Amino acid sequence: MHNYRKITEDLYWVGGNDRRLELFENIFPLSKGVSYNSYLLLDEKTVLLDTADAAISRQFLENVTAALNGRPLDYLIINHMEPDHCALIEDLLWRYPDLKIIGNIKTFPFIHQFYDLETEGKTITVKEGDSLNFGRHTLRFVMAPMVHWPEAMMTYDETDKILFSADAFGTFGALNGNLFTDEIDFDHGWLDETRRYYTNIVGKYGMQVQNVLKKAAGLDIRMLCPLHGPIWRNNLSYILEKYDLWSKYEPEEKGVMIAAASMYGNTENMAEVFASFLAEAGVKNICFHNISKTHVSELISDTFKYSHIILAAPTYNNGIYPLMNTYLEDMQALSVQNRTFAVLGNGSWAPQSTKLMEAKLKEMKNTRLITDNFTIKSSLKEDHMEALKELAKKIAEELK
Repeated sequence: MHNYRKITEDLYWVGGNDRRLELFENIFPLSKGVSYNSYLLLDEKTVLLDTADAAISRQFLENVTAALNGRPLDYLIINHMEPDHCALIEDLLWRYPDLKIIGNIKTFPFIHQFYDLETEGKTITVKEGDSLNFGRHTLRFVMAPMVHWPEAMMTYDETDKILFSADAFGTFGALNGNLFTDEIDFDHGWLDETRRYYTNIVGKYGMQVQNVLKKAAGLDIRMLCPLHGPIWRNNLSYILEKYDLWSKYEPEEKGVMIAAASMYGNTENMAEVFASFLAEAGVKNICFHNISKTHVSELISDTFKYSHIILAAPTYNNGIYPLMNTYLEDMQALSVQNRTFAVLGNGSWAPQSTKLMEAKLKEMKNTRLITDNFTIKSSLKEDHMEALKELAKKIAEELK
């Protein structure tokens, strides 16, 4: 049965939810599923903005058919050619052979890379600032290269002041009936997943996001329609300000994230003791992760969130504990910067983890390291306590 939703007088959400998918992009855990958003405009001409993932093909096609209510589909706008948003182009062409596909010069090579489609005479190529009129609505096209693919673009409805923002302003999490952010408790139910989505999917491209935010500032936007997650129709400054912070790699909060790796509990004990010293020094905003039980995407999300990051790990095979090494490599790949780090290392006979972790951090842009080879051998001893207390006090002072 169809399950489409009315957004405005002539705009409909025709997407769907996938609550079965375990891993987004076969990497990121989805405990709450994910939505694939697609939007249908019923003007003098009918216009579909993006398709969906093959996993929800039946629901998507039923929604489009029902919302059209016997009308043909005239145009398909492709804002983003990633397969979770364009898997059903061929199905639409079979059903609506007169369909015209609108994209930019980088869109169409991707179509032919992914699919064996005959598109001769069926495409319309647009560039930055171009606009097309479909009756009451005029849609203008805003290029958004590398947010987060090279062909990405956004579509702005000049009539109703809606920005169809592709993968920007989206989030992990299936929609639970509520379609709009003002219908949900976004801070408590959605913000963490929105940050995890941004930091891991788009985080590397801060400069490109800044460029798009500047373009958005020149538009009168009253609604944001992303390809994942709920629609923004009020308080748009909230999500725009979050994107501004994240894309500048500035901490969202003053606080301490502790990321600890431990084989037998001794390194974890050091991190736990240090967390207590932080609390005694007056630090209230402390987040503690056992990185062996926390997916790296959550570690990255909290790395973008907090101002001070504590890394605690033992030496393993004369190197960095593997899961900590993966986390550090992800930080580098996603351009983490403007953070203060402290490193607490361990090793029983040839401790190397501290120096190796510090070396990786020094390669990262605009990072500050406030420890210098703090290493224990096997377990924390009384003679280490004063140095840990002093480090905790230093961090507490910086957070005031």
